[in-house]
Amino acid sequence: MTHYAALSLTVDDRGVACLALNVPEKRNALTAEMVGELTEFAHVEARNRDLRVVILSGNGNTFCAGGDLAWMKTQIDADRETRMREARKIAFMLKSLNNLPIPLIGKVHGGAFGGGIGLISVCDVAIAEADTQFGLTETRLGLIPATIGPYVLARLGEGMARRVFMSSRIFDTHEAVRLGLIADACTASALDDRVEREVRPYLDTAPKAVAAAKAFARELGADITDAMIDDSIQRLVNIWEAPEAAEGIAAFFAKTEPDWISKNG
Repeated sequence: MTHYAALSLTVDDRGVACLALNVPEKRNALTAEMVGELTEFAHVEARNRDLRVVILSGNGNTFCAGGDLAWMKTQIDADRETRMREARKIAFMLKSLNNLPIPLIGKVHGGAFGGGIGLISVCDVAIAEADTQFGLTETRLGLIPATIGPYVLARLGEGMARRVFMSSRIFDTHEAVRLGLIADACTASALDDRVEREVRPYLDTAPKAVAAAKAFARELGADITDAMIDDSIQRLVNIWEAPEAAEGIAAFFAKTEPDWISKNG
């Protein structure tokens, strides 16, 4: 089994893989290392083993805090070619997970923000602890939910997505269910059993039929083309080059407020 630095992976004797984001000290933010390892898992480990289901979770107190801000800060000072290359890594990590030929079930707790919403959106189903918080928080930093955008819109639909896509407001599991982001919420003590209810039916199905059915559903669903992915990468790079992104990220690290914060509450 592959050894990962930013992920932990266990596989039980049923072929159920538990893949956990494993940088709890960074609230499982999407570091460059984690992005690379998630892509490797999707392309190598998941396709070379007799896996039936993958459960995606996060170790520590948070499922995923979004993009690693230290990594984002380096993008402000990078040249355009470097920005394009780094943005492409995120975009194609999401594409790889979205096209995984086996069921991907999200097990969410604590919080899911920015890129964490993107990870939930590429899951076939996601279950969350009842007190989990969610948010597409990019615009607070002068950014946009770019590379995750095609998957969030495919999951929620435009009308639902526009409720939360631009405002950066935090929402709870009740709203996440109404939006279609997660399928259900439950207590922390019930989470394992509730996820197992999603896993168990797949163990009685033909694996190749499941893969074919999932591929068919993807073809019939929202059309996320390479051109759309390339456009999302361009949009992210363009926004990184805009003054608001530099101001927003600098303010975050300085623990100050950017100029666009309302002074009237």
